[in-house]
Amino acid sequence: MSFKRLEADDFVVSTDSITAGMWVGDVTTLTSFFTSSTQEAGASGDYYLNVYSSSAALDIQFAIAYANQYGSGSLAYNTAVDGYSPTGTIYGQYQNLVLGDENTAFVFGNVTGSDFFALSIERSRFKETILPGSLTLEISGSGRVLSLTDDSAYTSTVTFTEAGRVFNIISGSAGVKNSSLNANGWTTASGSYGWLLPDIGTILLNGVALSAPSASGGANFSYSGSASSSAAPVTSPNIALYRAISSSAAATFTLNSQESVTSDFIFVRPRSSEFNYSENPSFISGSTGEVLYSSFINNPQVYITTVGLYNDNNELLAVAKLSRPLLKDFTKEALIRVKLDF
Repeated sequence: MSFKRLEADDFVVSTDSITAGMWVGDVTTLTSFFTSSTQEAGASGDYYLNVYSSSAALDIQFAIAYANQYGSGSLAYNTAVDGYSPTGTIYGQYQNLVLGDENTAFVFGNVTGSDFFALSIERSRFKETILPGSLTLEISGSGRVLSLTDDSAYTSTVTFTEAGRVFNIISGSAGVKNSSLNANGWTTASGSYGWLLPDIGTILLNGVALSAPSASGGANFSYSGSASSSAAPVTSPNIALYRAISSSAAATFTLNSQESVTSDFIFVRPRSSEFNYSENPSFISGSTGEVLYSSFINNPQVYITTVGLYNDNNELLAVAKLSRPLLKDFTKEALIRVKLDF
């Protein structure tokens, strides 16, 4: 077996960004929405609601959770203690996850919010990140359908949180702002419609902005963010948002995933004087070790079919197969490019 040490200039590293549809089957737009009555009535139903793309309930696409700073919108854990409920717990979890500080508030655009909805994309769906600018989400309210996207195309300086990049949710579609609303693309009194957190696959929706009147840029989206210790809302906020998404005239949720694929290109260069003999048993005599055919002594003919990459301990790390055998002799040199993706 012949070996050749690779030099530093034999290696080239390249990184490519690959995008794909977010939903099952690499579909870009989700138009069918289903929930599970079993999950809704179970212990987890007080915290979040899974959304599926089919009635078989086998392929979770995203989950809806409602968070409230004061614990409103769900029953309290203890009826004697107000403010401690699933919605309050979720609010605190997102404070730690996104803001990294339980004393810091969420500011949507220019307005501080005390509650929001979280749309968490199933982890296997969004791969590395959400592709900014690909979002189109329609929310159906009373007499109006509001189309939402993110403002990544209009942001010159990206804001970072503990959860990575953050972009405001604005009125528009596919990254294009609805310029008829105002310069920012969000409501005047209630701030932006939420945040896009692409690096953790999460969308936060500002419930106050969504429930604002149409004249103010809202969707007239109705939900109950208040409840006493003994009485939860007739319709939970999670179900209310699910209905607002699934009952839209177009029922559209468009999103793409994005991931960076790093490729290591290795250039293997068999020179004219190299790799011209084979250790294949058919090449030499088994008893004497001599070359069987005299013509192979001064004019050998071999075929390169495989390139093996070894470390200094002579351990095989990777194998590259050529698409067809490559003829090699003293009159030929070759340049073989090996590509490793990781």
